[in-house]
Amino acid sequence: MDAFDDGDSEALILVDEQDHGVGYLDKAACHEGRGILHRAFSLLIFNDGGELLIQQRASGKRLWPLYWSNSCCSHPRSTETLEIATKRRLREELGIDCPLQYLFKFQYQAQFDATGAEHELCSVYIGCTAQTPVINTAEINDWRWVSPQALEEQLTAGGSRTFTPWFMLEWARIWRDHRPAVLSLVI
Repeated sequence: MDAFDDGDSEALILVDEQDHGVGYLDKAACHEGRGILHRAFSLLIFNDGGELLIQQRASGKRLWPLYWSNSCCSHPRSTETLEIATKRRLREELGIDCPLQYLFKFQYQAQFDATGAEHELCSVYIGCTAQTPVINTAEINDWRWVSPQALEEQLTAGGSRTFTPWFMLEWARIWRDHRPAVLSLVI
């Protein structure tokens, strides 16, 4: 296992719909069947030109391998705050340090196949960097910068076949409800 990998045996934080911790369960069990509601986060990182960093998930991922997604997403460890967890994963997956701004939290359930799903209460953050990503290949197959306009076109032209469901949900809300915050990020 890669030193940066979350590992299927890592305990995730189970939550209720109000985001109160109700226990812990290993990552693999949280994603079995229809999934068990757990705490997660998504990071959307922009460059100084206003482009979003998207990543193609590694081929070894159990759920949505080789799908394009947000810059970074993961789960806080049982002893971590979201602030600590988001910074840790940003460094581990992309080799980036940058300030993050919380936008919103949403709950979703997405079925990948008959045996696996995501069921998360996900906090969404945005940030801006001038750094070049140094990707963790155990997590990321490929990456690229994309303008919001080009991303909108790609999502409209059949995004469900190439983008993760959580990214499509959060991007729609970001672009609809938080566009000024995104546009103000340009360095």
